[in-house]
Amino acid sequence: MVDFAFTEEQELFRKAVREWCSKELTLEKVREMDIKAEIPREIIKGLADLGLLLMTVPEEHGGAGADWTTACIAAEELGYADISIAVPVLFLVETAWGFVTDKYCTEKVREEVIRKAARGEAFIGIASTEAGGGSDVAAIRSTGTKDGDYWILNGEKTYISGTEEAKKLGGGHFTLVRTSPPPPGAAHRGMTAFFLPIYAPGVEVGKRFEEMGRMAISTGSIVMDNVRLPDAYRIGEEGRGFYLTMEGFDNARLLIGATCLGAAQRALELGMQYIKERKAFGNPIGKYEGIQFDLADLWAELEALRSLVYRTAWMNDQKYKHGRFTPLEVTKYISAVKLKVPPFAFKVFEHVMLWMGAWGYTKDCPLEMGLRGIMSYYIGAEGAMNIQRIIIARELLGRDYIPYK
Repeated sequence: MVDFAFTEEQELFRKAVREWCSKELTLEKVREMDIKAEIPREIIKGLADLGLLLMTVPEEHGGAGADWTTACIAAEELGYADISIAVPVLFLVETAWGFVTDKYCTEKVREEVIRKAARGEAFIGIASTEAGGGSDVAAIRSTGTKDGDYWILNGEKTYISGTEEAKKLGGGHFTLVRTSPPPPGAAHRGMTAFFLPIYAPGVEVGKRFEEMGRMAISTGSIVMDNVRLPDAYRIGEEGRGFYLTMEGFDNARLLIGATCLGAAQRALELGMQYIKERKAFGNPIGKYEGIQFDLADLWAELEALRSLVYRTAWMNDQKYKHGRFTPLEVTKYISAVKLKVPPFAFKVFEHVMLWMGAWGYTKDCPLEMGLRGIMSYYIGAEGAMNIQRIIIARELLGRDYIPYK
């Protein structure tokens, strides 16, 4: 028997999130955040009060103990409300990377950061990208050197979400450094994960990048200059950092898919409202087949991708709860989500803005915020598109067909 229904609790949860968003994340408020380039503290507090921040972290550690299907519901609703994608980015990095940090960190990090971040009193993000290695995580050059019970970290991370938020709230980022030389042909080995407090001596936050979209959440760089961290800030086993990072990316990519579903749904609804009201040659333009057929195609593809996202979320839950699927089985589907949903969402915004003509090219039209925001996921946030194709092909053909080996 196949049952595609959400549970009663999940339906009630969706309703609660949508009601909060309808009051606190109106299109007018989202535009104001986009202009001011800041997520207000009261929005972060509201997310925490709803139990959305670090919601996949166990309750005993301060989270809501939610499964990944429920987290996708939250991501979809936030994407529907904040089509600029800024608040969904905050939710995503804290949910995905808070989960993997909590799963492997020490009690010290849990007390200093995880519990506070779940209350909206600290920030936790991901700092893995470097100038010479984004999707190619094994190419990172940052280093960690053991010094008794401490580690000395050096290097630079770039295109990091939430640098300003971490400075304002406290907290920091899950980061990855090379702690030993890799064996031949295995560049992904020899890396270790750490929690990097934003105010640790030797940490310098660079200037905020001027991005084209998702303006309300910051993106910047972090320099580590002989940062001395106690071993208690190490996350997971020494030398296993690559695998922890991949786990975090998988969960983040799943939430990206759900976010893009919500944003695409909102764009389509705004478009349908417009084509019912806008007239040309005496008729609403929604009467013309050129637009009707485009709408039908977009709706059908949206529903197909929604099924993919939630089927994958269910698989992810089965992996964690029952070991029913292997991590790599789920990774294949997660990469399919990341490969297909962001470009589709971008297409929806593009097509609907074309329906709107000149108005769609103005800032009076809210869709331009979505076009700019979705572009970040399309370009490659949390993994470039061709990386997803390589992952999928690797799982279909076998590791003998990995192109870079």
